[in-house]
Amino acid sequence: MLKRALLLVTLPILLGWPSCLASAQTASSADSPADITLTGTVKGSQNHSYVEVPFRVPGGVQRVTLTFHYTERDKRTTLDLGMEDPTGLRCWSGGNKSVLTVGLSDATPSCLPGPLPAGTWHVLIGVPNIRANVTAQYTAKVYFARSGLVAAEPAVLREPLRSGPAWYRGDLHMHTGHSDGHCKSQMGRQVPCPVVFTVEAAARRGLDFIAISDHNATSQYDAMRELQPYFDKVLLIPGREITTFYGHMNFLGTTSYIDFRLGSKMVPNLNTFLRRAQELGALVSINHPDSPSGENCMGCGWTPAWPVNMHLFGSVEAVNGGSETHGESELPFWNKELNLGYRLPGIGGSDNHDAFTPPDEPSSVGNPTTVVYAADLSTPAILAGIRAGHVFIDLTGSHNRMLTMDATASGKTAEMGDLLDAPKGTTVTFDLHVTGAEKGNAALLEDGQPLDGLKAAGSMDGAETFRATWTADGQRHWFRPQVSGPDGKLWLLGNPVYVDLSASAASTH
Repeated sequence: MLKRALLLVTLPILLGWPSCLASAQTASSADSPADITLTGTVKGSQNHSYVEVPFRVPGGVQRVTLTFHYTERDKRTTLDLGMEDPTGLRCWSGGNKSVLTVGLSDATPSCLPGPLPAGTWHVLIGVPNIRANVTAQYTAKVYFARSGLVAAEPAVLREPLRSGPAWYRGDLHMHTGHSDGHCKSQMGRQVPCPVVFTVEAAARRGLDFIAISDHNATSQYDAMRELQPYFDKVLLIPGREITTFYGHMNFLGTTSYIDFRLGSKMVPNLNTFLRRAQELGALVSINHPDSPSGENCMGCGWTPAWPVNMHLFGSVEAVNGGSETHGESELPFWNKELNLGYRLPGIGGSDNHDAFTPPDEPSSVGNPTTVVYAADLSTPAILAGIRAGHVFIDLTGSHNRMLTMDATASGKTAEMGDLLDAPKGTTVTFDLHVTGAEKGNAALLEDGQPLDGLKAAGSMDGAETFRATWTADGQRHWFRPQVSGPDGKLWLLGNPVYVDLSASAASTH
């Protein structure tokens, strides 16, 4: 059961190098998850020299990651670290880093991103200091990733920023100077806005995660790789907004390139794109589907020119901060897809284009906020929570408002995003749990229409539970909780519990 209250919220190489007396071997899965483990020694006689340790990179690799550890530091031994590919130097860190990673679009600071040629690479070891009578042992582990999927990276690159299940608050849609994000320069001119200001805005708001989704761009990933170690309270999820003439989509969880040119020979239709995205492991979400599309914003609305397999989508942006009504204009599209039988989790995104937008204004970073129940604060866990529909949207961008729901029938319990089996005649009880929404009004929608009979069952310290009952009729239904303010504007929007959802829903329409 999801927590109801906000919780506070990782071929042996046959080339010799007599100068360092090193040995190399491929690590077994029992010893290490590394693809290659290199071990060896550096002796006092090698002071003020450079040692090259070769290893082979196979074809098709999209990321090379290196970890490096050595002994005798207590005797003032210092070994610098670098990496070289068959064409030249890729990294030189001095002695300040023990982990280096090089990918197609991002790399550790001091390393260069770009193509990863197959062939003989080298770990470069500089020896600025080792005493004459000292012998240091080193271990270098090499990891290969054959996709840009964050979940495929070695564990050393994807350790959770925070461990344990909790409700994590974030923003899944924003832009920087790598597309059309802008802000004022020191001289007051509008200029492309650096990534750092968007991340700083998220940190100031207290967000746990963000996805920077520049239009069709991958160049922002290198800046994110540099910023993540400093911003160790804000998870930076790789994303991009796939911008087409027929609609916009968020593409989350991988740095791998995907061709966005819908209608071209390379990508003849949307289903081709979606199948490729699925192969890459990305979560694809429809953005602002009910927005107008035309000369002012070509492709902003959802107008696909082909039949679309909606089962290939992972979610839909139910609330967009840039919409005129602060996202509520997107709800008809979501309702329609839910009524057709598609279990599309609803998420939100600020669609921020200026990191300095005041936090109380629509489309500021974190306004609205997507709140995800996840196993930990990592990209794989956050995306898994979204796919499961364990999500609600805080349209006010608060720090503490909460909305969850339990549905029970015949001793079985479901949470938002879950499917509840309730045969005809079964009584289903819905309990809505609301925190921090004083003077708000709770409601439960059945297939998009308010369900009568929702009653407060008790309150304590601003936390309230509302209960409703319903008798199953053997048909497919969905039930979504929400909370509105005294003026009728939405404050909190939950995801549905699905009851008797038919598995035979149409796959295309």
